[in-house]
Amino acid sequence: MKIGILTGGGDCPGLNPVIRAVVRKAHCEGYEVIGFKNGWKGLIENDTLKLDLGAVSGILPKGGTILGTSRTNPYKKEGALEKVKQNFTKMGLDALVAVGGEDTLGVASRLTRDGVPNIVGVPKTIDNDLSCTDYTFGFDTAVNTVMECIDRLHTTAESHHRIIVAEVMGRHAGWIALEAGLAGGADVILIPEIPIDMDEVCAIIKKRHQRGKTFSIVVVAEGAQFKDKDMVTQEEKLDEFGHVRLGGIGEFLGGEIEKRTGYETRISVLGHIQRGGSPTAFDRVLGTRFGVKAVELIKNKKFGRMVALAGNKIVDFPLEEAVKALKTVDQELYDIAKVFSG
Repeated sequence: MKIGILTGGGDCPGLNPVIRAVVRKAHCEGYEVIGFKNGWKGLIENDTLKLDLGAVSGILPKGGTILGTSRTNPYKKEGALEKVKQNFTKMGLDALVAVGGEDTLGVASRLTRDGVPNIVGVPKTIDNDLSCTDYTFGFDTAVNTVMECIDRLHTTAESHHRIIVAEVMGRHAGWIALEAGLAGGADVILIPEIPIDMDEVCAIIKKRHQRGKTFSIVVVAEGAQFKDKDMVTQEEKLDEFGHVRLGGIGEFLGGEIEKRTGYETRISVLGHIQRGGSPTAFDRVLGTRFGVKAVELIKNKKFGRMVALAGNKIVDFPLEEAVKALKTVDQELYDIAKVFSG
């Protein structure tokens, strides 16, 4: 049996453990593995890399992906869909492992209906916003990275008696902001699921000052929106999956806080540092378990499925169900965070 594998969308820690696990499990079963470079672009252009035991040796602790990645969408490029089908046949593939988030797996789900049925999905995103799985790999590493940054911001905020706004990733879901904010002791946590009330934010900060706390840490997800619709920070330009390029809300929010409270405010945009670095033990193990399960699904001819974590068990769900709706922050967890506001 010949298996293809690709990694699409944003990179994250844990991709290499998945690749390694797929290759090792495939080797145990006597299967051959071919890697497609740079996500769906590699399958469109038939740009490949042979993956044997030597190719994956030593990659477990490395961040990023040895296959490269891109945000290429076969459904947005003329003739790309036919090239995907042709190359799938030309390479003699029996199955394809697609590793990615909502966009990559959304394409995988469509392909299973459009003539490329032998696909298995592996959920990857630091945003942790894919349905049907308790966690996606990459999320734990990102949260720990952000938590460490918040810890460091605390010391300089307290020393200089400043407000510091930390802008973190999170387009539609505030999992990183919420969990890292909780773990790092943030005073205000702002997420896409709940519109920002500037009056409430400033009231919390002023209340802290009144009880002698002359600094505050505000964590805001890049995709958060203001309750006041006139306050807009995002660009209108879209990528191939219809997403605007995010960024800028931290700067805007910091300016508003300083203007309304009179307290000196600084902004720290953590950006792509959240995606980088060596994966945590949790992400290494989760990625490994996902990769092994993906090959097991292929062996059992259970295609059109996505591997997932349910409790401590690795299970699988239909790809279509997994990408149908995003998993957003639940109110119960946000209510816990509010206990520590101010």
